[in-house]
Amino acid sequence: MPCLNMAKNTLDNKLSGFLALSPILVFLTVYLVSSLLAGDFYKIPVSSAFLVASIYAIAITPGKIINRINVFSESAGHWNIMLMVWIFMLAGAFAGSAKEIGSIEATVNFTMNIIPARFLLAGLFLTACFVSLAIGTSVGTIVALVPIASGIAQQTGLNQAMMAALIVGGSFFGDNLSFISDTTIAATRAVGCEMKDKFKANFMVVLPAVLVITGIYLFQGMSLDVKSDVHSIEWLKLLPYLSVIILALCGMDVMLVLVLGLLLNAVVGFSTGSLDWFTWLSSMGQGIAGMGDLIIVTLLAGGMLGIIRHNGGLEFVMRSVVKRAHGHRGAELSIGLMTALANLCTANNTIAIITVGGIVNDIAEKFSIPKRRAASLMDIFSCFIQGIIPYGAQLLMAAGLTGLATTQIIPYLYYPFAVGICVLLSIFIGHLARRKDSE
Repeated sequence: MPCLNMAKNTLDNKLSGFLALSPILVFLTVYLVSSLLAGDFYKIPVSSAFLVASIYAIAITPGKIINRINVFSESAGHWNIMLMVWIFMLAGAFAGSAKEIGSIEATVNFTMNIIPARFLLAGLFLTACFVSLAIGTSVGTIVALVPIASGIAQQTGLNQAMMAALIVGGSFFGDNLSFISDTTIAATRAVGCEMKDKFKANFMVVLPAVLVITGIYLFQGMSLDVKSDVHSIEWLKLLPYLSVIILALCGMDVMLVLVLGLLLNAVVGFSTGSLDWFTWLSSMGQGIAGMGDLIIVTLLAGGMLGIIRHNGGLEFVMRSVVKRAHGHRGAELSIGLMTALANLCTANNTIAIITVGGIVNDIAEKFSIPKRRAASLMDIFSCFIQGIIPYGAQLLMAAGLTGLATTQIIPYLYYPFAVGICVLLSIFIGHLARRKDSE
C-alpha cells in the first residue's frame, strides 16, 4: 500500500461529486452510443469501453500523472480483484480440461436423464437456488452449474443466454439469503442484528419473486420443443463435475474446489485415454485464454472504480442520498438507493454493503427502521444491482464460461429484476399500511 498512500498524500483536492462519478457515465455513453451506431449491442467489447473510461478517469484526477496511475494500479491490484482473477483462471482451466475429457457432455446426459424435459428450466433454476443457499456464494454456483446449463443448451437447441441467465439468477437467491454468504454477514454486522431475523425479513420479500419466476420457467418448459439425443451415463467422466458440486456444498473454498477439480480431470482423462500430459496442459491454456477478456475487464473496472472512490465519488453519493431522506419511506428508499449506487461504483455487493453500512445504521436508528429490515434492504438492493451490471464478477464469469457477451445474458435475468420489483413494492406497500394505521 505505500504507493497508494504516497499518491493519496500528493494528489490535490478531491473533485466535485458529479465530475468524480463521470467515468461511469463515460463508460455507459461510449458503450451505448457505439452499440447504437453499430446497430448491434453485442459488437462492442466491454473492455474497449472500460479502457476509454479508465483513461478519462486518470486524466481528470488531480496531481502528477505517476501518482494518478499509482492510484489506478493499486485499485486494480486490490486483493479482492486479484482473487477474482485467480478464480477466473482456475475456472477457465477447469472448464477447458473438463470439456476435453468429455466431463461436460457426461454431466449434461446425466441431467437430461433425471430431469423431465418440461421441468428442465424450473429444475435448473431451483437447483441453482439450492446450491447457492448451501454454499453461500453466487460465483461458486455459477462455476459449478453454468457449463452444465450451456452444454444442455447446445445439445437441445435451447437459447444459451437464457440457460446461463437462469443459473445466474438462481445463484443470487443464496447469495442474498444464505447464513454463510458474505453479504449476509456484512449486512447483519453493519447494523447489529441476528442472522435469523434478517433471513426472515429477507425471505418474505424474495419469496414472491422465486414463486413467480419458477412459475414462468414451468410455463415455458411446457411449451419447449426439446430436441435432445440423450446417451447412456458415463459415470467416470461424471466425477469431476459431481465432485465440484459436492465439495462446494460441503463448504470448501471455491479456489480449492477448482484445483481439486483440475486434478480429477487429469486422473479421469489419463485413465480413459482422452488426455495425455500435453493435451491436459493445452486444454487448461485454452480455457484460461478464454477468460482473458474478462480478466482485463475486471482489472480495468477495479482501477476505474478505485479512481472514483479516491476522487470522492462514493462520499458524494452517500451525502446526496442521506440529505434527501425524509420520513420512513424516504429513509428506506435512501438505504436502497445508496446501496445500489455504491454497488455501481464498486461492482462488488459485499464491499458496497461494508461501505454504506455505518450510514445505514444511523438512518435506521433515526427513522426507527427495524435492524433486520435495514440489513435486508441493503442485501437485496446490492444483490439486485450486482445481478444486472455487465461488469459484475457473476455475469463476467457466466459470459466467460459460455463464450457469450454479458449483454446477451442480461435480458434473460428474470430473477434479479423480479427481486428489484418486489423490494420496491415492499417499501411502498409498507408505507401505505403505516399511513392507513395512523389514520
